[in-house]
Amino acid sequence: MTASHHFDVLILGSGTAGLSLALKLADHAKVAVLSKGQLEEGASLYAQGGISVVLDATDSLQSHIDDTAQAGAGLCDDDTVRYTVENARKNIEWLIDQGVSFTKEDNTTETYHLTQEGGHSHRRIIHAADATGREIETTLLAKAKAHANIHLYPYHIGIDLITSKKPVNAEANHCVGCYALDIKSDTTETFTAPITVMATGGAGKVYLYTSNPDVSTGDGIAMGWRAGCRVANMEFIQFHPTCLYHPKAKSFLISEALRGEGAKLQLADGSAFMAKYHPQEELAPRDIVARAIDHEMKRLGDDCVYLNISHQPKEFIESHFPTIHQRCLSFGIDMTKEPIPVVPAAHYTCGGLITDIEGRTDIQGLYAIGETAHTGLHGANRMASNSLLECIVFADAAAKSIKQQLPLPSYANIEIPVWDTSRVQRAKEAISISHNWDELRRFMWDYVGIVRSNERLLRARQRLRLLQQEIKEYYSQHQITCDLLELRNLADVAELIINSALQRKESRGLHFTLDYPQTNNEQPPQNTVITGKN
Repeated sequence: MTASHHFDVLILGSGTAGLSLALKLADHAKVAVLSKGQLEEGASLYAQGGISVVLDATDSLQSHIDDTAQAGAGLCDDDTVRYTVENARKNIEWLIDQGVSFTKEDNTTETYHLTQEGGHSHRRIIHAADATGREIETTLLAKAKAHANIHLYPYHIGIDLITSKKPVNAEANHCVGCYALDIKSDTTETFTAPITVMATGGAGKVYLYTSNPDVSTGDGIAMGWRAGCRVANMEFIQFHPTCLYHPKAKSFLISEALRGEGAKLQLADGSAFMAKYHPQEELAPRDIVARAIDHEMKRLGDDCVYLNISHQPKEFIESHFPTIHQRCLSFGIDMTKEPIPVVPAAHYTCGGLITDIEGRTDIQGLYAIGETAHTGLHGANRMASNSLLECIVFADAAAKSIKQQLPLPSYANIEIPVWDTSRVQRAKEAISISHNWDELRRFMWDYVGIVRSNERLLRARQRLRLLQQEIKEYYSQHQITCDLLELRNLADVAELIINSALQRKESRGLHFTLDYPQTNNEQPPQNTVITGKN
């Protein structure tokens, strides 16, 4: 029999956004947090650079706003950007109050060390050495584990949202929870709650090469879209310019902070090349740097380019970038003496489920925060270190919105259809899933990557349709597994990315197409919106 769980608030995702929200609500509501892997595993854990916030006296809120809008290439929502920037400092202070230890200038001062990254006109990145995400994630998780009102469910992946849609009134569609697979016991469970929050992160694993961990399969975006949420700007996939290039190095990011401290991008002969592409050179916005590297690699037929910070003192490198230094050493690369081989890789999903400034989606009772959401903050290109900022600011905004609805109604007695497994059977082998997973990620990389064309996009869509039919048939006949659910979600996300890219008849921000290489400045820039599937 399917197990049932009842809570006031159900949060899918245990990264910075999900845990921040849980902690802000735990004194007022009974909260469940689902994570499909280990509780700490997710993109937040691997964030290196830091969080953008105006702390320096020479900086200003307006400067942060202007830099964000500039990077976003005309598609940032002005109100969202201002709200995020103005609420940055108080949420950083909240993290410090939770015990997050950010790096200071030295042991004798209370002044925090700030770095500068691409797109920023000032030093405004507060960080914990080069492992900011790990410091935040482990600190918040320890707090969550200690709180009696927060119930943590590792190895639970959402299957589908449960909604009470009334066909005569689409606005009455209300989310009442979700079905989830307990991966360890291979059983399906039902979670009901008057408030459900998607905080499942992005979808970098839809590409063959990504800086994201294996769990980044777009689950929340796909689930929300299938339930009826609108999705926006999925064509804007940020490719981080510098991931470690090594046959044994899986998804290891080389932080933009290196370039903020003077690291230079070079070709195999040692020559620098970024001056040809942008006046800010290595500190140009990420889309420009990624395309420049991609162009140089294709022009020369090289497998990678190189990032060189060896001109900095050895002590400086070891103290500022200890994690990166040690990881490179483990692969035989001494960054204090030689350049680091790097390539671009899928890094961040700028689009997502459309939300308002409080995190509310189109469906009543359903919120989305963090990388799963499209708030309007990032526009056509996310500026460096605005992602963790978005997590904490919108977790705070959602918490305020949810608190205003207290006391929440109880859904403990609501009748939920039982998950039916009577007409499916256990698969005898998983080769078709792994094959389809590999094929999907490979043609997305080849056809829907850094540089696109209509021909490539149409080819990808044709391949995807065949793949989706296979997935649908397999899903209807076999018992679900985590791999199958992730493949299903990745295919839905791929559809959203491809169709969004085909709709945009221009190049803007992270979307560059050979058929429309110029930005259309003859009319106001528009978001690409795809209506909900349900």
